Amino acid sequence: MRRRTFDALTTAIGLGLAVVLLIACGLLAWGSSFVNNEVHSQLAAQKIFFPPKGSPALADPQIKPFLTPYAGQQLLNGQQAQVWADHFIAVHLQKIGGGKTYAQLSAASLAQPKNVALAGQVQTVFRGETLRGLLLNAYAFWKIGQLMLIGAIVAGAAAVVMLILSGLGFAHLRRVSPEAEIFPKTAGRTTAPVPGTPARNGVAPDNTPEVVGSGAPVS
Repeated sequence: MRRRTFDALTTAIGLGLAVVLLIACGLLAWGSSFVNNEVHSQLAAQKIFFPPKGSPALADPQIKPFLTPYAGQQLLNGQQAQVWADHFIAVHLQKIGGGKTYAQLSAASLAQPKNVALAGQVQTVFRGETLRGLLLNAYAFWKIGQLMLIGAIVAGAAAVVMLILSGLGFAHLRRVSPEAEIFPKTAGRTTAPVPGTPARNGVAPDNTPEVVGSGAPVS
């Protein structure tokens, strides 16, 4: 194959990959922006605010280390939603239900239909678990958006690399000779030695038969 043909093919493939990567970068960036905007708007509508610094709500050692960095802020992104769900709501639900889940409390309430206090616990835990689940769903979608953003950055960087390599390929294509081959053929032919004749000092012997002239003395 001619070298120019090979260079043209590889350069065209590189440009095609660059176009695909740029399209992937754009789609991933759009998807990340869409997810983040949706999560932000849905959480903002809930109007949830973290307790301010020094608030008694942050005094619990199971809560304080996680909520203090967001003290006084409005809950607007997935990371904040995960912190609020796992380190605020979950802590309070554990105390309200005595460490029991909603399913366990509901079963106990069905067994004691006249227990008003237990029925109130069931309702409170149900509402808390519902809100916690919604917040964790928001966190999951937000995380997907973050991963899509990373994918967009990687795809964009790879597209730039492919464009640079394709540019170098075009430059090399213009300099290479039209007659150049990828694997040049060996010029000339070599004579193979007669099989069975050993080489002496690394040099193949001359296998041309010796001609004896007439009139040579015979001993």
